[in-house]
Amino acid sequence: MTNTLIHPDFLLENKTARRLYHEVAAELPIIDYHCHLPPADIAADRRFANLYDIWLEGDHYKWRALRSNGIAENLITGNAAPKEKFMAWARTLPMLWRNPLHHWTQLELARYFDIYEPLDETTAGSIWERANARLAEPDFTVRGILKKMRVNVVCTTDDPTDSLEHHQAANASGLPVKILPTFRPDRAMAIQDTKTWNEWVDALAARSGVSIRDFGDFLAALRARHDFFHKIGGRLSDHGFSCCPSAAATNAELQSIFAKARQDGTVTDHEAEQFATRILLDVARWNHEKGWILQLHLGPMRNNNTRKMRQLGRDSGFDSIGDWPQAEKLSRLLDALDATDQLPRTILYNNNPADNYVFASLIGNFQDGSIPGKVQFGAAWWFLDQKEGMEWQLNALSNLGLLRHFVGMITDSRSFLSYTRHEYFRRILCNLLGRDVEAGLVPNDKKRLSEYVTAICYENARAYFKF
Repeated sequence: MTNTLIHPDFLLENKTARRLYHEVAAELPIIDYHCHLPPADIAADRRFANLYDIWLEGDHYKWRALRSNGIAENLITGNAAPKEKFMAWARTLPMLWRNPLHHWTQLELARYFDIYEPLDETTAGSIWERANARLAEPDFTVRGILKKMRVNVVCTTDDPTDSLEHHQAANASGLPVKILPTFRPDRAMAIQDTKTWNEWVDALAARSGVSIRDFGDFLAALRARHDFFHKIGGRLSDHGFSCCPSAAATNAELQSIFAKARQDGTVTDHEAEQFATRILLDVARWNHEKGWILQLHLGPMRNNNTRKMRQLGRDSGFDSIGDWPQAEKLSRLLDALDATDQLPRTILYNNNPADNYVFASLIGNFQDGSIPGKVQFGAAWWFLDQKEGMEWQLNALSNLGLLRHFVGMITDSRSFLSYTRHEYFRRILCNLLGRDVEAGLVPNDKKRLSEYVTAICYENARAYFKF
């Protein structure tokens, strides 16, 4: 082992932290309740041809870093050979000290390939050959990775028009991991791009078997797909917004907006918000009725570079943190659901760290005593899922809520190698608790500390999602 960075006590600064991680957290199973893994790869038990395919092919985190290092697009998303692209990443990694990508990369090499030396231009050739040899081993397929990492449940992110055939195939195959869909109706609300939206509405009609003539039919078709997701095992919906919508509208107004959009008319910002608000409220009420969880991901500013979006498409690594005010509209939306006792279990994720204390305080307004932590301040997400961001989230939740009931980490990833993020989080959590114990800020109660760690890393999610 030549790399001293990834060693047994990585990130663990004291005796209590080391005990909590090694004796409690390390071997706990994983519930991955929010990710973007492709279910087709799970159903097919995909085998990856090389380290580029499994590691760099769709990772916009790495793409951003490569561009910042002056790497040409041909070596990122272009038609360069896989090994050339990998070598570009190897040249970039030494530039990434103090960036979480450096830690994640070395953790992934260690945990999946037993490779501990630093990746750079001098070691890249050897690492490429050794990792590719491991990828060719019989158990190094998608399902083998899930088993190796002790994954119990995977919740993918799926459009209402998806067939869900791959979820059904995976779950019928005997795989000892539940592969469950998550209902993500963002495209139902993207009404201002009328051409794309109308194509999607037609696809929804075809998939649901509901003839969509008016707004009522549109909701019925969405409801039919929500019902189908439930039948297949789905128990969560997920919604991504720059800012939470909260604009009331009458049925007549919504019908008028729907008709205008179907005729390729111009939809105003306010009308789009009215439309999104109603759909979000209805989905949340369906969730409450079925016992589902509502997830709200709020705050990113997406697809900022229009030239690159024309060249490469959406979600290619040109997103950043937005600075919209979140508190008032989010509170109004949750209150509208709570007022009729139809607020489902809810998880709020912020993308802007300025909102940490906003979200951590807001969840306390809608706890109703029905279960511990009914409304959750979700895991540090996207630009915040690194050491400092995780500590900020844990500190805000601890200061304003009950850390003991937190449902823990997510991968939020398209890569099957990202399960080391759970290890990363668990080490950070154990270190945070260990630091407070040894500073005399938290009781040195070994039993209760172990219960905290077990709950946050696994048991809370299992109970909350009823998996």
